[in-house]
Amino acid sequence: MGSVEDAHWKDTLWVCSLESLPYRDAVELQERIRAERLAERLPDTLLVLEHPPVYTRGRRTRPEELSLGEDFYRARGIEVLDSDRGGRVTYHAPGQLIGYPIMRIGDVGGHLRAIESSLIEALASVGVAARSRCSEGPDYTGVWVAERKIASIGVHVSRGISTHGFAVNVDLDLAPFSWVVACGLPDVAMTSLARELPAGASVDPAGFRERVIDCFARSHGRTRRDVSLDHLEEVEAERAHMQPEAVGAMR
Repeated sequence: MGSVEDAHWKDTLWVCSLESLPYRDAVELQERIRAERLAERLPDTLLVLEHPPVYTRGRRTRPEELSLGEDFYRARGIEVLDSDRGGRVTYHAPGQLIGYPIMRIGDVGGHLRAIESSLIEALASVGVAARSRCSEGPDYTGVWVAERKIASIGVHVSRGISTHGFAVNVDLDLAPFSWVVACGLPDVAMTSLARELPAGASVDPAGFRERVIDCFARSHGRTRRDVSLDHLEEVEAERAHMQPEAVGAMR
């Protein structure tokens, strides 16, 4: 411990960009990475992806927040699933940028504020002025453009490792948000990057994704390193069979 290699590994953020992944599969992948991060066999890792349409119920969700009933939602091709993250009910769908950082953190509030600041910086870089409303209470965690919510944040922390993360509305149909009490806020108005861009500007999802990743890494004091899912799984498998002393020597 304490070597140059250890310090470099500690300050690195592995970034794995995926395509669309069902919510259950993303949770399972996070749990695998969390176990490896807890055992110090992987560095902090950010998964970036999209989900097929799904409502997820955070730990503080109340039944009445899905007032139209699960049959209504499923008839429209939207799954309804429970989640161990914080927060209330929210909606995920293609056209939304999802980020799941699996990281060792010391301060949950600081982690949430760093996520908010990174998204605010990324939005500002494309001409959208956004803000945090954390001082108004936990239901206002996330990122807002004036009084409209553009990004939701909810995390779960176990034994110092954080999972789940953020969802930024880039360019998607916002109507399904109105079919639930999104974020536990009856009068919330959801918005998207496509709606908030300056006149004449167009959405560049790939470019915005890169901005978010860079801003996230910078806000957490990490150096970004892009890795494939295959590489992540190969390292996971290799290190799982190594002795702890050998793993420490590689970091």
